[in-house]
Amino acid sequence: MTIEFSEIYLSAVIGRSVINSKGDKIGTLRDLIMAPGLVFPEVSHIVIKSRKGLKSLPWNEVALFTHVLVSAIGINPPGLCPYEPREGEILVKRDLLDKQIVDMDGAKVVRVNDIKLGRLQDQLCIFSVDIGFRGLLRRLGYERFGEKIAKTLEKEIPNAEISWQYVQPLEAHSSKLALTIARDQMNEIHPADLADILENIPIQHIKTVLESLDEETTGDTLYELEADRRNVVISQLDNEQMTDILEEMEPDEAADVLSEMPEEKAQELLDMMDEEDAEDIQELLEHEDNTAGGFMNTGYFRLSSEMTVASALEQVKLNADNVETLYYGFVVDHEERLEGVVSLRELLINSPELTLAEVMETNVKYVHVDTALEETVEILTKYNLIVVPVLNKEELMTGIVNVDDVLAHYLPRILKYRRG
Repeated sequence: MTIEFSEIYLSAVIGRSVINSKGDKIGTLRDLIMAPGLVFPEVSHIVIKSRKGLKSLPWNEVALFTHVLVSAIGINPPGLCPYEPREGEILVKRDLLDKQIVDMDGAKVVRVNDIKLGRLQDQLCIFSVDIGFRGLLRRLGYERFGEKIAKTLEKEIPNAEISWQYVQPLEAHSSKLALTIARDQMNEIHPADLADILENIPIQHIKTVLESLDEETTGDTLYELEADRRNVVISQLDNEQMTDILEEMEPDEAADVLSEMPEEKAQELLDMMDEEDAEDIQELLEHEDNTAGGFMNTGYFRLSSEMTVASALEQVKLNADNVETLYYGFVVDHEERLEGVVSLRELLINSPELTLAEVMETNVKYVHVDTALEETVEILTKYNLIVVPVLNKEELMTGIVNVDDVLAHYLPRILKYRRG
């Protein structure tokens, strides 16, 4: 078999004549049937549109494959037969072209404008997908015209292709195929970018994307979504999956997510959660939205005044994965009464044998659970704080308000006001 090509784009061959070895026309190339390969997906058959309907021809009976024409081996190729669709098979043009993929570098949803094919060990393979403007021009037949215009403007039309090794189906064995990057890289995308992606893909593909993420990343992504879209995403998950995700989230973020749900649904999920996690979230849900209690996080770095600096630093290492904010450690007694605060900087510069009672700051600024959010912001701003502790009615420490959470609440309003 002599296949004369190195690399060729799908747009260059679709619609080309297919002839036999005698030169008689069999039909025109309609599509390519894709099969798994060792490195890249391989073309197992070509689909030909003839006068008698669609026919398929095995790839090993193709003699010539170029952007001008395609020829088959022999006058009457033995493998040429009526095309019968099979469940789960993927046709390159029908199922890949114009479908969505996630661009890893840009962390955005883009569209497949063309597909690069190439030869690997005498097999026709899919090497990459073209997501750029050049691919669109090529497909429309205006690539050369576009290059002339770009040259006149002293510009270049950039190539924008994603290798197939970074692409995989959103729906396995489906003719309604959309694409995304390899699953093991999904967790590397920032949750805010993942949220943008979930905002822009069809609802039926959401569940498969979520299954590509770990629970922690899914939780962070849900928190970034607008409430309406978040509820759509949550509807794609069963209760067990949702409780696993909520347990991985920071309590304040999980409380925000649950507060946007119907009360009955939220309570059902709380009842299924780990008791300790559910209690922390339930406590937050009981506070008014625009108060310190409504914004606080019950997870904070707890220390005791008898501990040495060395012991406190060891606790930092042990709690690094469990506490959102480690800039400050809050010194409390056995009743959770606030005694002082010590910064990570103080722990690093002081002698290891000193006790926290000797290095902590005792004049601690704090708010109460019912302190208005505006007043909390004033305290954070006035004293240049990253976090402020929150006390309950019994004057016991119950959480912290992080300046990041306050900014996340106010920033969209500020931007909207500036645009207005």
